[in-house]
Amino acid sequence: MKIVIDAGHGYSTAGKRSPDGLQEYEINRSIASYARQFLESYQNIRIIFTHSDKQDVPLQTRVKTANSLQADCFVSIHSNAAGHGTEWHSASGIETYIYNSASQKSRSLADKVQQNLIIATGLKNRGVKTADFYVLRETKMPAILVECGFMTNSVEVKLLKSETYRKACGEAIAKAIAAEYHLQKKLIPLVTTPTIGSYKVQIGAFKSKQLADALAQTLKKQGYEPYIIFEKQ
Repeated sequence: MKIVIDAGHGYSTAGKRSPDGLQEYEINRSIASYARQFLESYQNIRIIFTHSDKQDVPLQTRVKTANSLQADCFVSIHSNAAGHGTEWHSASGIETYIYNSASQKSRSLADKVQQNLIIATGLKNRGVKTADFYVLRETKMPAILVECGFMTNSVEVKLLKSETYRKACGEAIAKAIAAEYHLQKKLIPLVTTPTIGSYKVQIGAFKSKQLADALAQTLKKQGYEPYIIFEKQ
């Protein structure tokens, strides 16, 4: 299965930052990396990033990459903004977008991602919405766009700066994809017992040395070579 993870925008995208200067791409790329990390624990998948830390990849290139690979799903990760984006705003919460005439598969994936993110973060549920976004309209596979909180909210921006929060979002997205496509966890190899070493057999333990000596003598008569160890308590 081919899963495309798309961290929205880029370091050089104008205006995409919080009022205190946090770049949206820095948030998006981090959440995308955590999503990939968690997805890599599942079998028979290939994860493709359409974004780049070196350049702001055009939307057309991102979509073309996903379509040419015949990907099974496309997940674009973003951080939201309200107002003019240059001042703090009261808008809050998480929302997920699908195309206006999206397939049922897109809707199902969006519902699972939205639900998992709300459970993982505890933020306001703004629901699954429709929009005519280019990456949703032009992709040929189930596609969603996730808004993981508001950069323009003075409380949520603190969460978006946190690696703990980013990790929670990445894991929630990965779990939703896994649930939607019935992915199976990779098998963990069994740890084998070392073949080099020695094994000891103990028959009994006595507080009386006399009883210990008596058992040792009995074992000697039966052909064993016992030894007595004294341990302080």
